[in-house]
Amino acid sequence: MTAAALPLAADDLSAPVRRSRAERQAIVLDTADRLFSSRSSRSVGMDELVRETGLGKMTVYRLFKSKDDLVGAYLARKAATVLAFIDAELDRLQGDPRAALLSVVDAVERDVTRTGFRGCPFTNVSSEYDDPQHPARSAAADYKFELHTRLERLADEIVPGNGDDLAAQIHLIIDGMYLSGGLLGPDGPAAHGRQLAERLIEIAVARG
Repeated sequence: MTAAALPLAADDLSAPVRRSRAERQAIVLDTADRLFSSRSSRSVGMDELVRETGLGKMTVYRLFKSKDDLVGAYLARKAATVLAFIDAELDRLQGDPRAALLSVVDAVERDVTRTGFRGCPFTNVSSEYDDPQHPARSAAADYKFELHTRLERLADEIVPGNGDDLAAQIHLIIDGMYLSGGLLGPDGPAAHGRQLAERLIEIAVARG
């Protein structure tokens, strides 16, 4: 290496890292996830979030025009992650709708009992905003709808033509486990969610 090449190498080392739009979005959303999960979305200001990302303010605002848009995108990404996991489980257990339905309840139980659990993020964040049209409320409602659609499909396979009631009951168990687990811990009523789901499935099958 010649002496003339050394300044170029030094400049290269100090040059700013070029990231794609998707990479910058991931940095912002990862930062939002960390801050919102440990506190609340309301308590985290955009100035703090921008500092934590290490990105420029204009960069962040080009990605998300407002705090409201960011909160909605945060929940939408979380919903996509959760639903993708559920879909993978349903594919794995295809042909056994009872096991597939209970696997969703098992996943909730694991979530409720993990270290640092603070309740359902969709409920926690959406409850911070009164406007039903707020992006957070819309993202949370979309997630609940998509989850219920999957529960209904499985319930209809278990009790053809009569899956609506069973799906609604299992959905209520899931919501109850999240609420109880967040307030009373994993050893409270949330610990009985799986057993109750099994019993409801048995009753639905017996009734036909």
